[in-house]
Amino acid sequence: MLINKPRRSFIKITTLAGIGVGIGVNGYSVNTAQSLEMRQQQRIGIIGLDTSHSIEFTRILNAPDPKPDLAGYRVVAAYPWGSRDIASGFSRIPRYIEEVKIFGVKIVDSITDLLTEVDVVLLETNDGRLHLEQALQVFKAGKPVFIDKPVAASLSDVIAIYKAADQYKVPLFSSSSVRYIQNVQDIRHGKSIGNVIGANTYSPAHIEPSHPDLYWYGIHGVELLFTVMGTGCKSVVRTCTDDTDMVIGVWEDGRVGCFRGGRTGNIGIGGTAFGDLGNKYLGPFESYRALMVKIIEFFRTGKAPVKSEETLEIYAFMQAAEESKRLGGTRVLLESVF
Repeated sequence: MLINKPRRSFIKITTLAGIGVGIGVNGYSVNTAQSLEMRQQQRIGIIGLDTSHSIEFTRILNAPDPKPDLAGYRVVAAYPWGSRDIASGFSRIPRYIEEVKIFGVKIVDSITDLLTEVDVVLLETNDGRLHLEQALQVFKAGKPVFIDKPVAASLSDVIAIYKAADQYKVPLFSSSSVRYIQNVQDIRHGKSIGNVIGANTYSPAHIEPSHPDLYWYGIHGVELLFTVMGTGCKSVVRTCTDDTDMVIGVWEDGRVGCFRGGRTGNIGIGGTAFGDLGNKYLGPFESYRALMVKIIEFFRTGKAPVKSEETLEIYAFMQAAEESKRLGGTRVLLESVF
């Protein structure tokens, strides 16, 4: 069975914890999509200048001669905050303010001010604890939004964000940039090694105490794992030391996927996918452009390229890993963390 064919997710998203998370966030009305298509110039606003992604995305979008797949979209305004108590974030803000100004970006004093000047939003704040509050302001204003990793700093907030997007009928998309490495996409869509029968991935997994361990940086390697394996993970076991995480997931069809996170050395981001026609290295990561093309496609159509079920399962996987650590390496069912 190829990954591009529908796979029943182990998690029943519409009944999680009785909250009724809708799947409509990825399928908005034709009128919404058409209105996004018809408007030739789209003004992009950034929330959060506490991450290098804000600079990289602005550099790509505000290039003097953008290629057709990015044309018509430009960052025009930014609200810089942003983390106020994570040093690696807030210490960058003064420098990044000056850097985005070079690209003609206006700095505003509030999210309210930002939303009056833009059509779509990149929510880049690196502090996931702020995302629910910030996203709600964007949803209420009816602006399509890309939320950078992590979607939030707790599974409950991740669910609340997707539920709110559905409630306000606002398009929402979130993804790690590593999802769109070309050979990773080839594997996902059955163009390389046939049926994916398992995978091992790795990435840095530095820990920020205010977030569940893997949400902060391990998300990259975990999303890489789900990109090639697809949804349907049933259970997780985590082995953890000061320097290393090893998280083993068992999918409902018996396949096994492993994520290795490192906190020392130059671990990089990559892995190996195993298929019935052979094995393939995942990577290397080269640039943010492929993700930006998908973001702009999302803004144009109003349709997220990653279904909400998959994103929610990724965060459930990481939450189950957190619970397995707490329990000393016990096997944890994903459905139990909701």
